[in-house]
Amino acid sequence: MTSSRLGFIGIGLMGEPMTHRLLEAGFSVTVFNRSPEKTRSVETAGARVATSIAELVAEVDIILLCLANTDAVEEVVFGEDGIAKQGRAGQRLVDFSSSDPAATRDFASRLQAECEIPWIDAPVSGGVAGAEAGSLAIMCGGEANDIEALRPLLAPLAFRVTHMGPVGSGQVTKVCNQMIVGCNALVIAEMMALAEASGVDAPRIPEALTGGFADSKPFQLLAPRMAADDFENPAWHVRTLLKDLDMAVAQSQRSASAVPMSGLAAQLFREHAGQGHAESDPATLIERYRHLPTKPSK
Repeated sequence: MTSSRLGFIGIGLMGEPMTHRLLEAGFSVTVFNRSPEKTRSVETAGARVATSIAELVAEVDIILLCLANTDAVEEVVFGEDGIAKQGRAGQRLVDFSSSDPAATRDFASRLQAECEIPWIDAPVSGGVAGAEAGSLAIMCGGEANDIEALRPLLAPLAFRVTHMGPVGSGQVTKVCNQMIVGCNALVIAEMMALAEASGVDAPRIPEALTGGFADSKPFQLLAPRMAADDFENPAWHVRTLLKDLDMAVAQSQRSASAVPMSGLAAQLFREHAGQGHAESDPATLIERYRHLPTKPSK
């Protein structure tokens, strides 16, 4: 599989460390990013930088996407200089982005019709730390034979790769993941603010709860940053979780499945983003609860 030529589009917070992992594993990787300056690190590590999507598609066997949202995926695949216009039978497309499940199924059908490229949706969980360590959880949708063929490629990136069903199933699974993460982030913010207001040594909360039922990766990431007011250099963003929670609400409408907690979480994230925190770390959610005015006692 290391003989397969890879093309990676989207060298951002996740795409950069994932590309480094693939290069270290011995893959030949060509990259493209709309902001060329973001490719310098991977270029130094041995990646070739393409000047256009068309150039990248022309010289690779497997096309990997790690993009911001569903609209960005559609533009890269079906835009004027997109993959669909340049692709050919025998290639595969793997989408690591977190995209809308219904749109993903539509994209896969369109791409197959236009250039016979199979679509594998493979959203990831584990954050930047997981991408750097190669310990991501990857949840895949697509044909079983395509996913099995890709396992050697995914091995340097992931601790676990799970085939969840046909195209779009990976995206549904990622939506489920983000429902837990988004609601968790909000209650962690409430809890840390309550601990501070109650006179508890809040920076010791992560230590005190480690290994208990309340422990989780989001907890270990967010609680120390909240306690320390450490909001610089965010490893993820409020806008990303808001996008995913909105997808959860949309998917619930399609499937007639109630998601009241995730719906409320989406609105609270939307309010926080609207107050200037869209690009901020979710740890800033604690600021929603620290300075709420108290009602006078009667």
